[in-house]
Amino acid sequence: MVAFSETQRNRLIELGLKQGVLQMQFSSVGEREAGYQQVEKAAVKENRSKIKQLTEEVYQPKLCSLQHNIEQSLYDQGFAQVTTPTIISRKFLERMSIDGTHPLNEQVFWLDNKTCLRPMLAPNLYEVSKKMMNYSKMPLRLFEIGSCFRKETEGKSHLKEFTMLNLVEWGTPEDERIQRLKELAEAVLKAAQIKEFGFENEDSVIYGRGLDIIGRDGTELASSSMGPHPLDAAWNITCTWVGIGFGLERLLMYREGEEGIHRYSRSITYQDGAVLNIK
Repeated sequence: MVAFSETQRNRLIELGLKQGVLQMQFSSVGEREAGYQQVEKAAVKENRSKIKQLTEEVYQPKLCSLQHNIEQSLYDQGFAQVTTPTIISRKFLERMSIDGTHPLNEQVFWLDNKTCLRPMLAPNLYEVSKKMMNYSKMPLRLFEIGSCFRKETEGKSHLKEFTMLNLVEWGTPEDERIQRLKELAEAVLKAAQIKEFGFENEDSVIYGRGLDIIGRDGTELASSSMGPHPLDAAWNITCTWVGIGFGLERLLMYREGEEGIHRYSRSITYQDGAVLNIK
């Protein structure tokens, strides 16, 4: 039996074909070539249809639609949305225990000796939260959605630029923290139209005890944390809290059943799952 060549497989992956097609077997090279042409032609046609839909209809990309639905769900949960700078200072990372010896330091996009593109939303959320606590009753519920940047090895589930959702509820009663994490995760995943997931206990090197939210195939959909936590002291925060971080592109990859994350990333190669290189 003859399988698709590596070049053929790469082209079909680019066009969005799933493993069931990629693993097709043929009785001869000639049959394989005929089969490849048929499959490739159908995939090109489907991608052209997707691009036509993007350009000829009033259309909202799935990443934007997902963000909108999650925002509305969190508004309904009593959360306020904040927006903070993409460029942050070295001192904020150091407050998160990320100094020159920390492994994550090597993944940071440094702009100069003092500033970088944020690798996470947490430092700014800490800073904003501490200031807003002076004017708010507890619980204080905040969230932010925005781009983060890390020098990742871009595999099928990682990006150098990705869209994060971080939510935090300050003042959650200590004995309700685990249940509250589950409630908030379920609300976000319902808004994302994701039904199959579970929870696993996890200890993060930065955030400590929390829950990971795992998809049916083992995909990590989110990680969570709770406080009081040693990092809180850098912002003079002493209350109990819960927080969760989601990568929106990964949620889309999982929901849409894609084999890789890039189809729904911020890209000039893909737009909303359609590959633009279809000649």
